[in-house]
Amino acid sequence: MYTDSHCHLNFPELQSRLTEIRQDMHAAQVTKALLISTRLETFEDVHNIANAHDNFWCTAGVHPDEDQVQEPTLDDLLRLGQLGKVVGIGETGLDYYRLGDRSVQDMAWQRDRFRVHIRAARQLGLPLVIHTRSASADTLAILKEEGEDGTSGSAGGVFHCFTETAQVARAALDLGFYISFSGILTFKNATDLREIAAWVPLDRMLIETDSPYLAPAPHRGKTNDPSLVPWVAKKMAEIKGLSNESIAAHTTENFLNLFRKIVLPCP
Repeated sequence: MYTDSHCHLNFPELQSRLTEIRQDMHAAQVTKALLISTRLETFEDVHNIANAHDNFWCTAGVHPDEDQVQEPTLDDLLRLGQLGKVVGIGETGLDYYRLGDRSVQDMAWQRDRFRVHIRAARQLGLPLVIHTRSASADTLAILKEEGEDGTSGSAGGVFHCFTETAQVARAALDLGFYISFSGILTFKNATDLREIAAWVPLDRMLIETDSPYLAPAPHRGKTNDPSLVPWVAKKMAEIKGLSNESIAAHTTENFLNLFRKIVLPCP
């Protein structure tokens, strides 16, 4: 019924509880989850979990915030992207939130890495999982420069855990991307985000946990996991004036339309 389009089940606090989490997912009717790669060094863990379960899939990529890790080459991503159960490239993008004593100009390595991911996704025909924080102008500009304009040949993808402005949401949609909403949607101070969710088309949205982070209310402050994604759906249903079941059905259909490499097990 429900699909968590972005989670990190290889992180230690979740991987050690995987059996329990899967039981909780089953009880909550969360039937599918996408595990997101954040560095090459741990990709094998992500891929192994996805391979072990017929309702899990994964991505290949290196998070923009990871700066002391193995740098992915185009060949690395092309090789990993062809493996079974790998259905997307990322998470990738730009993050200028934690610059510290660095300038935006110093983040050229991040922009170069982003371009490598885009080129891999386009060659493989796989969607991108985009992370952007305090860097939306450069994120959108690089996507356009690399040919991601929503036309034939575009990889497309999703802006995950969306927290940007309505203007950025419109630009992402114009480029053919989906918008994914996390537990932040349930936070009391997320009024602007709920207004954006109200007008994002129903056929262009996903829901996610980004677990182990950002547990939705009423579980805020606890360790998040995919069994809690129905709370995101519940808030979205309130915003849209629809049933939880309708949001679950639409977002799962969107997930399968976007991550088109997914092959569902026979019933």
